[in-house]
Amino acid sequence: MRRTLSALGVAGALLAAAVMVPAVAAQADPEPDTARSRATQRPIVIGHRGASGYRPEHTLESYRLAIRMGADFIEPDLVSTKDGVLVARHENEISGTTDVAAHPEFAARKATKTIDGVAVTGWFTEDFTLAELKTLRAKERLPQVRVANTAFDGKFQVPTFQEVIDLARAESKARGRTIGVYPETKHPSYFASIGLALEEPLVAVLKANKLTHRQDPVFIQSFETANLRKLDGMIDVPLVQLMDAAGRPYDFTAAGDVRTYADLAKPAGLAWIAGYADGIGANKNLIVPRDATGRLLAPTTLIRDAHQEKLVVHAWTFRAENQFLPVDFRIGADPNARGDITAEYELFFGLGLDGAFADQPDTAVAARAGLA
Repeated sequence: MRRTLSALGVAGALLAAAVMVPAVAAQADPEPDTARSRATQRPIVIGHRGASGYRPEHTLESYRLAIRMGADFIEPDLVSTKDGVLVARHENEISGTTDVAAHPEFAARKATKTIDGVAVTGWFTEDFTLAELKTLRAKERLPQVRVANTAFDGKFQVPTFQEVIDLARAESKARGRTIGVYPETKHPSYFASIGLALEEPLVAVLKANKLTHRQDPVFIQSFETANLRKLDGMIDVPLVQLMDAAGRPYDFTAAGDVRTYADLAKPAGLAWIAGYADGIGANKNLIVPRDATGRLLAPTTLIRDAHQEKLVVHAWTFRAENQFLPVDFRIGADPNARGDITAEYELFFGLGLDGAFADQPDTAVAARAGLA
């Protein structure tokens, strides 16, 4: 099913109340974007795992804060429980994001599993019922980087996908603007291999909430391709192919497909993606590479090439701390101090980016406001 979307992603309803602002002139774009006029387009802000720069990720408080800061979408990564309920965790291994290791009643469930070809040791969502998971509490994943976030350790539960949708709807009503959800299916091949495929419960939840059409405020994203192609035949919400700066989709590895993410970022790969998806979610380094010292190189033509295929382009991940920024935008020597994140947004928005995954959504909202 071939699709077309405006650069806003979900045309009309989602950002109807937002004032459209012109994009700034492209900075060092090799050629202007000729696929379509961008004079009235405005990038969306996606709260990456909520406002994960300020609260433990994938908690209702993190999502709520992202909305308060002006995010247009909130992003839950989805994994499955033992009883088939979709919950929001960055990975199905949860020792780094919950207090599971402090629960002696679950000590025997520690295990080593092979996830996408990699041996992982810890505790896994698929070994817990939802009721059991609800006895755990979230904690900060990067405690040395985001020390302030550790003050919230132990306060918040692991939310279900339904709870995230409920929050988005309640906040939309309270704030008079539509908040979208941007779920990612995590390790879909793995979950299918253990009898807990993610696609059917995901579609069931969206259908139960009447979120099934391309104009609804939903994107579904995945690093794999086979599950997106399957979803293309199951539901008509926009689909986004995630692309890393290295490696290949795990379903390609399992199927013996030699193509890499770099291949998919080429015009032929983008044309193939456009046959089942509406956009790409690209690692920032695919758009503006860095050299071995971390300094910026000239932009690639990825945004222009994707727009030629009528694919929107969202990029990840925008983080304000120096260690995550190119050397060009760092301020001082402390890797955990704030750098010039506004300069990075200005660069990417100037290249025609359609959306930004942001750990600190307030910084993206402020930079977008500066485009006027």
